[in-house]
This record gives sequence, structure tokens and C-alpha cells, in this order.
Amino acid sequence: MNVHDWALITFTILVQMSVGSMWVLGTVHFFSARKYGMEEADRMSDRALLAIVPVIALGFLASLLHLGDPFNAPRAVTNITNSWLSREIFFGVVFAGLAVVFAFMQWRKLGSFGLRNVVAWLSALAGLVLVLSMSMVYMLPSQPAWNSWNTPISFFTTTFLLGVMAMGAALVANFVYEKRKNTGKTSNQLEILRATLRWISIAAIVLLGIHLIALPLYMVTLAAGSKAGLATVQLLAGSFGWYLGLRVAFLVIGAGVFAMFLYRYALSAGEEKILSTLAYAAFVMVLAAEVLGRFMFYAAHVRIGI
Repeated sequence: MNVHDWALITFTILVQMSVGSMWVLGTVHFFSARKYGMEEADRMSDRALLAIVPVIALGFLASLLHLGDPFNAPRAVTNITNSWLSREIFFGVVFAGLAVVFAFMQWRKLGSFGLRNVVAWLSALAGLVLVLSMSMVYMLPSQPAWNSWNTPISFFTTTFLLGVMAMGAALVANFVYEKRKNTGKTSNQLEILRATLRWISIAAIVLLGIHLIALPLYMVTLAAGSKAGLATVQLLAGSFGWYLGLRVAFLVIGAGVFAMFLYRYALSAGEEKILSTLAYAAFVMVLAAEVLGRFMFYAAHVRIGI
């Protein structure tokens, strides 16, 4: 693989994680505000929200490394009616722009809650269209390994799995900060954190199940579809077998084993230290698994024709 391929891995992983994080954080903030009030919800989510913006920036910076001349990037948007690549760039700019605007509004508490909420959900919706556009870019008849139902499913599963794991780690870090800054005033924050981590654990296990069901089905249908598809499966099972095995192991440990323990320890107070360790470890394991998966996505495909 060359630098351009690693730039694509970095771009797709970071941007998809950002989209998933926006959805997770928006959902958590909404329900936390209803139960505990806006102030407590903001204490829980504001720092996590600000962490998303640098990740988006790094993702789009990586995408520029894929271009031969980054200054030609604006021209790629001119064919938005016919090109999924143009739509990807367009909705990427919309998603990033709205996310930055919302983060600034939320940080400075500009506008009403309703207005900030509208901007947040518009950004999240643009993010979903961005992920869809990303997946459709690879639906090429000359690339059987990409031209499959598995591409959009895996992209969206990665989006939300990285989103829940990243937000789990971010919310734990935020609670640690709040506890140091406001000793004795974190009972509501702890309750929000524990409830959120339980739901994050459940979501992670469900998304892990989708990954584990889709993978063997994808390999079976790919092998039966064409000689190029069969060649890709042989690569995945042969030369890339260790990578595939590690990816599955990291997914099962991070989104399965660690998530189950995270749920268990989030049921009762007094387990903050082990919750932190589990949340961080689960995120690292899942991130490593998804990087391996995206590496194989770009490295193991076999092209039909010239």
C-alpha cells in the first residue's frame, strides 16, 4: 500500500467515527437534558463535543493527501448531480461546517436550545448522507470486492461502532475532569455516565453482531460471484489471514467481552476506575480492529479487467 491508500484509511475512519460520535452524543444529550436538566447535560457533553472537531479536521486533512493537487479539490464538487465522489465532498463540507458551527454555538451558548438542536441534527443528517456517499463511491463493477451490499453495511456499522466506543471513552474522560474540578458535585454526572455506558455497551454488542454476521455472508457471496471475488476471498483467508483473525479478535474483545464487563460494572456506583479502564481499552481495541478492516478493504481487492 502507498501513502494515498493510508490517507484514505485515515480519512474514512476518522470521518466515520466523527459522524457516529455526533449521533451518539446528540442522543445522549437529548435524553440527559430531559431527565437531569440542560446544565447537567451540557456539563456531560460540551467537552466531548469539542473533541469531535479536531478529529473531523484531521480526517479532512488526510483526505487532501490523497489528491495529487489539493487545490483542485473545489472542482470535484462541480458534478454533484451525477457523481458520488462530488456528493461525498459536498456533504463532507456541509457536515464539517455545521459541526463546527454547532460546537461554537454550544460552547458559547449562542441562540436558543431549539436553534442549536436544529443545527446539530442537520449536521448529523449530513453526516449520514456523507457515509452513504463514501460507500457508493466504491460500488464499481470492476471491483467485485467493493461492489457489494457489504460496503455500505460495513461503513455504517463502523460509523456507529466507533461512535459509541469513542463517546464512551470521551464521556469517561469528561467525568474524570469534572470529578477533579467539582469534587462532591458529580453525583448526577456519575448517574448519567453509568446509564450512558450501559446503553453504549448494548449498542456495541448489537453492532458487533452485525459485523460477525455480515463477514462470513460477504465472503461466501463474494467467492460465488466471480473469479476476481474468489481471488479476494483467497487473499483474505491466505495472505491476509492473520490480519483478518486479529481484526475479528479485537472486535470480539473490544465490542463484546469488554462491553459486557462495562455493562456489568456500570450497574453500580463505586466502580469508576475500572469503568474508565474498560471504556478506554474497548475504544482502542475497536479502533485497531476497524483500521485493520479498512486496510484489508483497500489492500485485498482484485480488479476485473485492466
